[in-house]
Amino acid sequence: MRSIVLLLFLLLPLAAPAQQASPVGTWRTIDDATGKPKSIVQVYATDDGTLQARVLQVLDPEKGPNPLCDACKGKNHNRPVVGMVIAWGLRHNGSRWDDGRILDPGNGKVYSARMTPGADGKTLEVRGYIGMPMLGRTQVWQRE
Repeated sequence: MRSIVLLLFLLLPLAAPAQQASPVGTWRTIDDATGKPKSIVQVYATDDGTLQARVLQVLDPEKGPNPLCDACKGKNHNRPVVGMVIAWGLRHNGSRWDDGRILDPGNGKVYSARMTPGADGKTLEVRGYIGMPMLGRTQVWQRE
């Protein structure tokens, strides 16, 4: 009995990172070109089990706190970036979430998307790409 309890205590730290390795939560986005924080984004699950991401705050001093997505097309054209859903349709696939779409409010373009949480749950690799994941760019977001 004592060995079972000891085994549980030894395995408990291994279970915690698995629970934390989820994209769901609040993240600080980091510009992959400048290394500077750009925004605060909330990633959340939808009723159909996919993930979405919504901008909570813009941190870019050049854009100001309430920029509009003037480069966006369609329903997002000239709408506030704060509150905008910028990622959607991400489906769980092993250790990552795939097959989604992501909007870059800076240029108004929509890309295919993939999110891969870091093993420690403190980082999230967000990859936007055209066609194949090799043809894209990655941002590493930090958990708030």
